[in-house]
Amino acid sequence: MTHAARRSALLGCGVALWLAAGLAAAPAQTATPPRLIPHQGFVEDVLRSGELPVADPRAMFTWIVSQMPERVKVWPTESYWYFSFVLHGVKYAGNIRLDAKDRDEGKVHFAYFEDLSEWREEPEMTYLLLDERQGVRLEKIEPFRYRLTADGRTITFEINDMKGVSPPPGAVLGEETYIGPIFDDSAVRFFLVWNGRAKVFHYVLDETGPSTEGFLGMRENERTLIGKRTGFAYYRDHRAERKILIGVFEGNSRVNNAYDGPFDQLPDAFVEGETLREAIVASDPSLKGKIDRYGGLSNGSGRFLIAPYAYYRDAEDLLVFHECATDPAIVRADYAKCFAMNWDGVGELAAYTAQREAAAAKKAARSAGAGKKKKARAGSR
Repeated sequence: MTHAARRSALLGCGVALWLAAGLAAAPAQTATPPRLIPHQGFVEDVLRSGELPVADPRAMFTWIVSQMPERVKVWPTESYWYFSFVLHGVKYAGNIRLDAKDRDEGKVHFAYFEDLSEWREEPEMTYLLLDERQGVRLEKIEPFRYRLTADGRTITFEINDMKGVSPPPGAVLGEETYIGPIFDDSAVRFFLVWNGRAKVFHYVLDETGPSTEGFLGMRENERTLIGKRTGFAYYRDHRAERKILIGVFEGNSRVNNAYDGPFDQLPDAFVEGETLREAIVASDPSLKGKIDRYGGLSNGSGRFLIAPYAYYRDAEDLLVFHECATDPAIVRADYAKCFAMNWDGVGELAAYTAQREAAAAKKAARSAGAGKKKKARAGSR
């Protein structure tokens, strides 16, 4: 979409006052003081000169396990336990994943790769699926708690239990279905919502607990907010007291860091029945019979991408959302589509796609009607 050539200044003052008022209503929690993170550790990690068997994934898993504490907490809802390390001046990133689809079968997913940067080509990822055949035993102790035994170590994985988490009254509209809670690796919580009438997904910010984000406002309108820490952009909905995720900073998406958006932290363990699959098929009927209840493709090649938000470079890229939400030419039924991108080769707001398609259909109907009249006149001669 083409936006007016204007640069918006981000304002923190007025928004900070509004945010503080909202925080007063948050449930009381035991205060934990901030932790100092010295730069010294980063430098000393880079200066280390030892070796690691990065070409041998099973040996690397042994090393990772040897460095882990006896008990770890897996916060993100797709159950990734993330880690990083530096070898010969190169930073690596990776994860151990206890996937909701197969962790009860004793499967452990392990991956690592050279960390991504915008200026270089994407490096190859090393991946290994582990179970007892490779000497890795994963046992379910109780719901959301697993014991991993490998290479002389026993580690307890405590998975973030969000069962029973639900949006507050009014946060989900009558035309919408609540899919489940999300705890993103950015430490931001969302409610995944499906609008069956508009056929769009929304990530609604969960503000029922302590805030993990401060916001900056925009000079052009009071409804668009950008997180100071994450760069996540939100729109304060006109229909309900809620904030809908509308943007993720493109640079974060390109390097696949913790702020790349919640598309990869869906509420797998908390989806009721066929709710998610039915919503995905409703949004893309061609996927009927081709995905599992988590949205994963039956052939194992990937999963359905739920990313209705935009990837922005400058704050002015976000102005189109407010313009759409306040555009009198957008019919009421398409309002929800003002907060969902149409990535089907167009890259525009779904509301504008609907508007364009409606105009084309109306034009085609007029042309068809004119053609029938012309034939009728010709037949009466």
